[in-house]
Amino acid sequence: MFKLAHLSDPHIGPLPRARAKELAGKRVLGWINWNRGRRDVHRMDVLQQLLADLHAQSPDHIALTGDVVNLALPGEYPAARAFLETVGAPDFVSLVPGNHDAYTKGGALHLLSAFDPWMRGDNTGAHPLDEDERFPYVRIRGKVALVGLSSAIPTAPFMATGKLGPRQIAKLGPILEHLEHEGYCRVVMLHHPVRRQDAGPTAMLIDCDRLNAVLRRTGAELVLHGHIHTGLVHRLKGPKGPIPVVCTPSASAAPERARWPASYNLFSITGKQKNWKIGLTVRGFVAAGHPPEQLRSQELA
Repeated sequence: MFKLAHLSDPHIGPLPRARAKELAGKRVLGWINWNRGRRDVHRMDVLQQLLADLHAQSPDHIALTGDVVNLALPGEYPAARAFLETVGAPDFVSLVPGNHDAYTKGGALHLLSAFDPWMRGDNTGAHPLDEDERFPYVRIRGKVALVGLSSAIPTAPFMATGKLGPRQIAKLGPILEHLEHEGYCRVVMLHHPVRRQDAGPTAMLIDCDRLNAVLRRTGAELVLHGHIHTGLVHRLKGPKGPIPVVCTPSASAAPERARWPASYNLFSITGKQKNWKIGLTVRGFVAAGHPPEQLRSQELA
């Protein structure tokens, strides 16, 4: 059995001191939003408790689906990288970026540098990678293939949309077909939800229809995402049956402040090609002052 843990949207705080010029444009709105309430929702003590519970389950690998930082300030990345190191070594943790990790054009450059080891596919060496050649990446762990996509793009104020772009979408189909031919259980990771109705026009994946067209043609065994800070399970149409799609709430969401308190997903993957068995267990907080516990479980495939 392969145990895959999935967490998302840790939103590492507190925010560092920032120079006035760093808060120009969209960042000043995010700064105000953080100080007006988001800092009380995203609590690092909650995140630490959740992460300790996750590690106690002894997963074989961890998938982290983005929004490690908040405003993509240069001063955020040292703490964010330190957090990633506590989650696990780069070969144990697979990361895809979220919209907050690429909050501005400059922030997108910082994230590639700071998060590089956790966002590399197998056999890519140590040479610098730009975003076009980095994604989609593939990591093989046992009979599981993790396929990482980046939907993180800088956006205008009041927008949190994502986009994969034609290059990633064109690459994804052949990758998934090859992995199926090789007999792997294919797990696709991205930050934004894959359905329009799950995020709305200001926060959706702009090219979700094109992504869904690829998945309908090639299939996948599991799709993971974050972004909407909600626990969600649904299914997409695939060529040989439904494809489970699973979202998890923010990993730092305080139980007393968030509609969906912090939790994570734990998948058990057994079986073989054409007969994969995937079970889902959700662990997290029920109420403030209580440790994480099992919330629910179900069979996905």
